[in-house]
Amino acid sequence: MKTLLFASLMLFANSAIAAPLSVPQIQINRTITVDYQCPGGKRFTVNYLNGSNGQSFVVMPYRGKTLLLINNMSADGVKFQADSITWWIKGRDGTLFDARSDANKPILADCKTK
Repeated sequence: MKTLLFASLMLFANSAIAAPLSVPQIQINRTITVDYQCPGGKRFTVNYLNGSNGQSFVVMPYRGKTLLLINNMSADGVKFQADSITWWIKGRDGTLFDARSDANKPILADCKTK
């Protein structure tokens, strides 16, 4: 009985994790998908979501997970942040920081759009 209960809870937890995010209060006007390549051959795709309320978001992979980052003010380029992660773009270049490692040393730098 305990095994069946545990299996049921795990099945429910996995389905809850896979549920799509829905925020009906924020309407997305435009989605832009951009492929980046970094020195050393690292490649990944970033989705930029532009909301009708002026906010912008990024959906990107990081350490095997998909992250949602929110735009923040920047004197140069655009910064997207969530928790300790910062994705900073300037023109066609992107740099990824993780403050848990080192807030001033990028995890990925000089990543370029194709």
